[in-house]
Amino acid sequence: MNKSLRVKFAGGREVVGILKGYDALMNLVLDDCVEYLRHSEDCYALTGESRKLGTVVCKTSAITTVNPVEGMTEIENPYETE
Repeated sequence: MNKSLRVKFAGGREVVGILKGYDALMNLVLDDCVEYLRHSEDCYALTGESRKLGTVVCKTSAITTVNPVEGMTEIENPYETE
C-alpha cells in the first residue's frame, strides 16, 4: 500500500499512481494517477504527453500488467522492426 505502481491496460492505456487499496478480485484503487498518452496510429508508442486523472479504480479484467515504478527500467523492444 502507498507504493507507486505502473498499470497497463488492454487496449494500450498506461497509468502511474499510488496504490490506495484493492479488493478480493484484485480491482485496484490508485490515487494521484497520471495517464501517459499514446500515438493514435501506433498504440505502442508514447507521445511524451500525459494527463492527470486523480483517483482511479482499475478493473481487474482490463489490467494486463502491474509493475512497481521504482526498481524498474523500460528498455527498447529488441523484436521491433522499423
